[in-house]
Amino acid sequence: MIQAAARDRSTTKKAPDLLSPAYWNGTIKMSLSKFFILCVLHHKPMHGYDIARAVDQTTNGCCTPTEGTIYPVLREFEEGGYVTIASEFVGGRERKVCTLTDKGREAFRVAVQSWMEITNCLVASQRMVEGSPGSTGACGSCCE
Repeated sequence: MIQAAARDRSTTKKAPDLLSPAYWNGTIKMSLSKFFILCVLHHKPMHGYDIARAVDQTTNGCCTPTEGTIYPVLREFEEGGYVTIASEFVGGRERKVCTLTDKGREAFRVAVQSWMEITNCLVASQRMVEGSPGSTGACGSCCE
């Protein structure tokens, strides 16, 4: 009975359309949200709304995290010791200001290195797709 229910769920779930740019854009944006939240906090402490606005501006609108994305990520970062969150009152309203810790700054440095490695892989993949001379492989060791 349980196997039949699992089989029924698996048959009704629609497979992603890997030919759709929207699928890839959504996947990429989800992954980049954490990176760009670290990035904007690397510049200065901010509260949630400012983080969303700064990420939007930094990425020229490519990555615009919602409250539903930002706050769970910030909670995860706080639990991991990557940010501290402190309350401050502005105009009678409480705001939770997030500040990168030293561990958070190190995480951002590691993230930049990882994304640069992937970027190099993407550039090599583009050359391969375009049939550029000397492009025999795309990723080398970055995708292992």
